[in-house]
Amino acid sequence: MTRRPFPRALLAASFVACVVPAACSGQNATGQSGAARDTLSLPAASGRDAGNRQLDETRATAIVHAARRAAPAVVSVNTVRSRQGGRSLWERMFAGGPQRVPGLGSGFVIHADGLVLTNEHVVRGAESIIVTLPDGRNFEASVLGVDEFNDLALLRVDPARPLDGGSPDDPLAVAPLGDSDDLLIGEWVVAIGNPFGFQLANTEPTVTAGVISGVGRNIASSQDEGGLYLDMIQTDASINPGNSGGPLVNALGEVIGVNSSILSSTGGSEGLGFAIPINRARRIALDLLDDGAVRRPWVGLEVEPLAGGALARSRRVRVSAVAPGSPAERAGLAAGAVLLTAGGRPLRSPLDWQAALLDAQVGGALVVEVEDRGGAREVTLTPADLPSVTAERIRALADFELVTLTPAIRAERGLVSEQGALIVDLSETARQELGLRAGDLILQLNQTRVRDAEQAAALLASAGGRGSVRLAYERDGRLAYTWFYVTGGG
Repeated sequence: MTRRPFPRALLAASFVACVVPAACSGQNATGQSGAARDTLSLPAASGRDAGNRQLDETRATAIVHAARRAAPAVVSVNTVRSRQGGRSLWERMFAGGPQRVPGLGSGFVIHADGLVLTNEHVVRGAESIIVTLPDGRNFEASVLGVDEFNDLALLRVDPARPLDGGSPDDPLAVAPLGDSDDLLIGEWVVAIGNPFGFQLANTEPTVTAGVISGVGRNIASSQDEGGLYLDMIQTDASINPGNSGGPLVNALGEVIGVNSSILSSTGGSEGLGFAIPINRARRIALDLLDDGAVRRPWVGLEVEPLAGGALARSRRVRVSAVAPGSPAERAGLAAGAVLLTAGGRPLRSPLDWQAALLDAQVGGALVVEVEDRGGAREVTLTPADLPSVTAERIRALADFELVTLTPAIRAERGLVSEQGALIVDLSETARQELGLRAGDLILQLNQTRVRDAEQAAALLASAGGRGSVRLAYERDGRLAYTWFYVTGGG
């Protein structure tokens, strides 16, 4: 097709007709333009009347002040992980090695020295972590410690060493911490973070508002997700992917929780968001700062719901077993006793008991109100460290730390098997490629039953170069298997 040239005369006529309509109609174009400019110009602040100024003052609500106080301390947490191959068989065949997968969450500065609090799942398996401040400064972060059970991680950045831009002398804004034991159902709260950070590329955090919908919430996720969240703050402030690890702030601008999870059928916010109470997060951060790990209290009790009526749920908790040599046994508790309160908190379900243990401290006092044959009475327990923590650890290959299963550890973990080697730590490679995780109990290697950690380590060491190894293990009361090769000789 031959393109016809656009007539220059028509182009010029069109231009004149569109640009100067006032001149065509005989009106004063200059005067009209001046009036329009006056109308569209921004009003001078001094030109507002008293009524407008009063309305301006009402715009700065408590939510605005809260966001202004807390938002400067909220950061983006950018991570890079390696994923072995692809998700499907086709992807694994042609992926050509590990894939680097970016991730993003939120966090907030809790100390001017560069301490940042976030969720454990935000940094899980990360090979590199970059923390980005609202002003755009980037810092390389290291992990001081994590608590997978409570989904918390403590990071450190060096305020004097920004990766790009900004003065090293600029101090870090620090989030003021509040008191999560003093919350009101229905009070205003603000969730701050970086939802959908890859799509919303600004470094400034996003603010959403809502109320505290409930406190002391216990959430048991589906078996596929494998999560258990205890004693959480519930809010209807929107929490979306990328918000994880950011602060939940009260109307005073104080952090009262760490945004962690949502209940959703679509993956988006449905008004069911949950935050870790800041008082618990503060204690865990101190443990991670001092020891790099959290001391988990153990009293040696297994509990079960007390059967209710035909149409009613149980509202009481009964002791089902007491571990030998445990703090509970030393305090005189026995199976069959009903637990009424722990630490002053009423116990209506086994999850309430687990939540009460979160506030207990190793070596401290935990007052429990019980009802047994002697009637109602108070018993003081002294929680100890978990038996699996204090047990001797055996290194197996370069990937596993194992401990021998004992009756106390069996009671601690709720395991079915009576002997084996418990995995208490493992490398990220073993986690990803074998599907194993801490808490799995090794029962058998090939045709040999495993009695203890020493035997499991010896069997793994001798398996090098002898073909595949079939490992049988217990998880969540079920038997599972994995196959792998041990390279090199024993």
